[in-house]
Amino acid sequence: MSRTMLLALRSLSHPRRAPATALAGAAFALGVIAATAIGSASHIGLSERAASAASKPAPTLLEWSTMSATGYPADVIRVLDGDTFDARVRVWPGLEITTKVRLRGIDAPELRARCTEERIKAEAARDALAALLAQGRVGISQVSLDKYGGRIVAEASARNVANLSEALLAGGHVRRYGGGRREGWCSGRPLPLIGTGSEPR
Repeated sequence: MSRTMLLALRSLSHPRRAPATALAGAAFALGVIAATAIGSASHIGLSERAASAASKPAPTLLEWSTMSATGYPADVIRVLDGDTFDARVRVWPGLEITTKVRLRGIDAPELRARCTEERIKAEAARDALAALLAQGRVGISQVSLDKYGGRIVAEASARNVANLSEALLAGGHVRRYGGGRREGWCSGRPLPLIGTGSEPR
């Protein structure tokens, strides 16, 4: 049993400790697992004669992913910030999972910013990601569960962009991130956000 499957089952086996929204990532993982099982089971029990006679055998998940040319096809629901968006992901023909997708390998400024400077950068990063996703033909690949739950971590592509993370890095909207502590986005001492009248915590 894979580590991803173990994490997914563990998340779903403790509903009292995780709200419904926090199960989306685990549900996605189980959807992928189920799709894999569907692809494998489609060949189980068939005699060699029946298998050879089948004109259009059901594709495996790997074949489905290859056929899509972009990994798992995804319909973007909304952009949350410069590195995360909500999407409806097709993990198998007729099987869709709605989840939050965090782009792998980058960190964007937070919209709940500690200073006006960060807020401005965060809005620019969000708008840049939205523009890339608006190209259409969005797909995700290299999927894993996020350690915080409620979302997945993945690479993403669009019609004219092979890797959205690299495109955002090239545009100067995000930083490369491989785990651990994140650097701040405020060049000096955090200042009150415009219109809040209070210091950030």
